[in-house]
Amino acid sequence: MTVENDLFTRLRAALDRDAAIELLRGAIRRDSVTGNEANVVAYLADAMRKLGLSGLTTADFLPGRPNVWGERKGAGGGKRLLFIGHTDVVHVDGWRQNWAGTEREDPFGAAIVDGAVWGRGAGDLKAGITSSLAAMALLDAAGIKLAGDVAFAFVGDEESGQPGMGVSAGVKDYVARMEAGAVERPDFVVYVEPTQLAVYPAQIGFFITDITITGRSAYFGVPELGKDALRASHTAMSALWKHSDEISARAEHTLVGRSFLLITGLSGGGYIAVPEKCELSLIRKLLPGESLDQAAAEIEEAVRGAITDPEIAVEFSYPAGRDHVLGGTAAEIDAGSPEVAMLSEAIGGALSGRGAIQGAPFWSESPFFVNRLGIPAVYCAPGDIRNCHTYNEHVEIEEFLAGVIGFAAFMARFCGTAD
Repeated sequence: MTVENDLFTRLRAALDRDAAIELLRGAIRRDSVTGNEANVVAYLADAMRKLGLSGLTTADFLPGRPNVWGERKGAGGGKRLLFIGHTDVVHVDGWRQNWAGTEREDPFGAAIVDGAVWGRGAGDLKAGITSSLAAMALLDAAGIKLAGDVAFAFVGDEESGQPGMGVSAGVKDYVARMEAGAVERPDFVVYVEPTQLAVYPAQIGFFITDITITGRSAYFGVPELGKDALRASHTAMSALWKHSDEISARAEHTLVGRSFLLITGLSGGGYIAVPEKCELSLIRKLLPGESLDQAAAEIEEAVRGAITDPEIAVEFSYPAGRDHVLGGTAAEIDAGSPEVAMLSEAIGGALSGRGAIQGAPFWSESPFFVNRLGIPAVYCAPGDIRNCHTYNEHVEIEEFLAGVIGFAAFMARFCGTAD
């Protein structure tokens, strides 16, 4: 038997399936819609305390809204690894009505149905958080001691569904502490967004643009006295769709595809009158290497170039700043790096067919590490992003348990063992 096979055999034999599943279900049962992170942070802090983590810290990033972090110190001589994820989940509006009269009616009930755990936050991303903690418990149960350190940090304010929230305030606070030297820097980061146990070394960037187009109203019988904001909006949209085709044709990234923009909303008009004001909203996808500032400037140029009437005013705003004032930057590390290969192999060893190297079709918070701190980071965790934020959010139990084993194997290989 090879050393690698011996590791997986040892981990599988030591796995307490029921305890790992209950850790996940307990986290789902804690309602932590953005703004209410403290509810699940208390649960996670208790679980981390039971693991005997050192440096266990709970600290508010905003009043009443805490992050929590801690670490398992190794025997020395190994690398430092960080598992991080967000504690907040999106709202549950309509969930109870959708599942009324079934065992899935309670969005925080963590029901087990057809071999999966259901509930808000199951995939996004409490399966990732609890699989990383259960992986540390598994190493303990298997008697495997690490040479390097494994750190855990669980932060709030990632989801953007609640008014005035979802601006990554939690991770901003955490990385600021790292920059100040109050928290030790890791050598590698695994952000536990749901990937169905694929490994994502690249992710898209994004920004949202709200465009207000203001003309002048006039009675419908004398439209020549007005300035039609709706007609101007149509002209602007045509220019934006043309621009989307142009940027899509520029390049294709191996892992995350092509850039584009999507017009997501149009509102405005007039009652039996020339429409005075219209508002457009769009979202722009960016590839690694694309500049948010340049991309935003191009959109503004396209709209202003289409609306040539000087009496029609155009204003732009960018309401979704994250690691950049305009939005979230794209991020990428070397997909062929030894660390990426090691994680891919560890996951594949835990569950055949998983661990593929792919790209993230979403934005999350790895750019705070990759772009701001220069620390390599990937996404990897159980859960399917396609059912997250929906009434069908769930995590397959066997995938979750494979995540526990795969993370434990990666911890052992990346940090080294002291056996």
